[in-house]
Amino acid sequence: MIALVIVATALMALLSLGNRSIDVHDRLQKTTRATMLAQYKMAEFESSGLPEEKDAESFAAPFENYRWHFTVAETPLPSIIEVKVIVAWGNEQNNEAVDLTSFLLQ
Repeated sequence: MIALVIVATALMALLSLGNRSIDVHDRLQKTTRATMLAQYKMAEFESSGLPEEKDAESFAAPFENYRWHFTVAETPLPSIIEVKVIVAWGNEQNNEAVDLTSFLLQ
């Protein structure tokens, strides 16, 4: 009977660990996808220039759950600007966002 309790406890621990592993994998997938989307947007800005509007936008399918916006800041060098691209999913207050910062020539 004691052996059965020990086995049941171990099984519950393993199931809990498996569920946690799935949650971590899901978060890692979303973070990786958001990082790649931020890199894509930054490359788009480097090649095509910055858009006029700074409003948040969603990506096209199949990434419609991700949204992006950007900020621009001046630097001490007049011909260089700091551009930050933020890609978020879910709740941004829960740190479900990735930001990528780069310096671009104007």
